[in-house]
Amino acid sequence: MIKNSNKIIIISHLLIEGRACIGIRHQHDKRIEKLCRNIPFYKWSSEFGMGYVFNSKENLKLIFKVFKGKAWVDTSKFFKSSPISSSSRKFSYQAYLDSDSNSKDRCPPSFLHKLELKGYSHNTAKSYISCFEKFMSYYSSSNVDHLDEQDIRRYLQKLIRAGKSSSYLNQNINAIKFYYEIVLGMPHRFYELERPRKQKKLPKVLSKNDIKLMLAHTNNIKHLCIIELLYSGGLRRSELLNLELNDIQSKRFLINIRDTKGNTERFTLLSEKTLINLRSYYREWKPKKFLFEGKPGNQYSATSVAAIVKRSASRAGISQKVSPHMLRHSFATHLLEDGVDLRYIQQLLGHKTTKTTEIYTHVANHQLKKIKNPLDSLYLDNR
Repeated sequence: MIKNSNKIIIISHLLIEGRACIGIRHQHDKRIEKLCRNIPFYKWSSEFGMGYVFNSKENLKLIFKVFKGKAWVDTSKFFKSSPISSSSRKFSYQAYLDSDSNSKDRCPPSFLHKLELKGYSHNTAKSYISCFEKFMSYYSSSNVDHLDEQDIRRYLQKLIRAGKSSSYLNQNINAIKFYYEIVLGMPHRFYELERPRKQKKLPKVLSKNDIKLMLAHTNNIKHLCIIELLYSGGLRRSELLNLELNDIQSKRFLINIRDTKGNTERFTLLSEKTLINLRSYYREWKPKKFLFEGKPGNQYSATSVAAIVKRSASRAGISQKVSPHMLRHSFATHLLEDGVDLRYIQQLLGHKTTKTTEIYTHVANHQLKKIKNPLDSLYLDNR
């Protein structure tokens, strides 16, 4: 560390995709940015607005080594707090308020308190905060309370020119609207903002035979239960990780999904076969709190779930890239192909409206199978 440098690196604890990381925050400086990029496996998190590496003693030593004589590494917040556990299910607004609050580009406390009051989910809150802080930083020389619609349009145009996705643009619009309309109480002031047209992509699904092959090539009972639940319950990965032991209602063959996208509690199906496997898994692994745990009492990591699905698909000889969410898509599509009413599928998936669920009608092929191809008809006519 050097005492007389005005270049400061602030390190802190982060949790990214269920894995403990060391966050690296610094002011804009090309030399510092170059040094950061030289750190092995250094990545940038747009969610937190800082770089990071995985949390290990080796990486911590490496950070000190890289910046020695070039910048002062501020460790006050890193050693004052404990590494973030993957069991941290709620966003801590107070911890955020107590963190680096010297910068004027930090979210105002009223923004954070309103998010908490409205009961926004962990991921939504983090997304809103990240987007709004970038907006504040762009207008750092102005009072954001006095910005008008033209200023906001100018900022959104900048994001469009930077090639940001439609989803990211919508996140920014929602965060900005939240501040002016919900926090400051200015209803309807910014409703005329044009939202970017989101590119419509059909969900990628697996065939029933592909699912069967994946299960047949999964020998570990814990991994098997994870894949079965993702598919047979149509679960999001986060929902699977948040499941606790008492969420499995074995007598009713239902799963209670409480920590959901949109904070809407629901029930989904529990397969009889999966229940048998879950009982075998419980006897062998004896989880304490969460249904799937890394260390006792702590949630399993999101990256581990993705790796399990990817490995089983590879062993089954499936050439396309398979993600946990593809199993949810496959669940919905197969139900639709089996004649289940769209409204029931909507409830099982936790969609607010059937409009979201209707996307699966474009990939379900039960109706397409009834259509005779005109080329085949030509050959039949010539017989």
